[in-house]
Amino acid sequence: MNSLMIMENSNRKAFIITAPSGAGKSTIISYLKDVFDCLEFSISATTRPPRENEKQGVHYYFLSLTNFKKKVEKKEFLEWEEVYSGTYYGTLKSELDRVWSLRKYPIFDVDVLGALNIMRVINSGVAMSIFIDVKSIDVLKSRLMARGSESAESLKTRLKKANHELSFKKKFDKIVLNENLTDACRDIKTMIENHIK
Repeated sequence: MNSLMIMENSNRKAFIITAPSGAGKSTIISYLKDVFDCLEFSISATTRPPRENEKQGVHYYFLSLTNFKKKVEKKEFLEWEEVYSGTYYGTLKSELDRVWSLRKYPIFDVDVLGALNIMRVINSGVAMSIFIDVKSIDVLKSRLMARGSESAESLKTRLKKANHELSFKKKFDKIVLNENLTDACRDIKTMIENHIK
């Protein structure tokens, strides 16, 4: 972890949205971006290959492992981690400046450990952290299976990781149960409106 500390500034707010894989985080963030003109997606960097329809500099900054590690050495990341074996994700410090320079608020779509790392760097007066919860691990399993993109082994890995991530939910400012997507979106919208005020 670097020594950077982002302190409170009336023009500098940020939103950290996290959840175990399959909890609906990406869907909720997509909704929030549609209803708030003032939010700008903080684009993460990753070493994984692009999925179909994913674009460089729009969905992710797709980096080679060598390039990613060079940026780590140069301390260019706000946070980074090896999320799955051989696959790295991280948030570049330059993303905060890019979004704030647009006079917008960054919204971070990160996994739970990444979110915790960002929270250690950005002052709580600046960032609001929201954990999207699910009723049970079985709900996550059903949602992941419905994607049709998981092998038996990758499903097992994701569920093991999800169990671990759920143990951290009380460390976040807000916990929102995504049992009903419409309700969860409405609740988070209200939380963001209140934080911006």
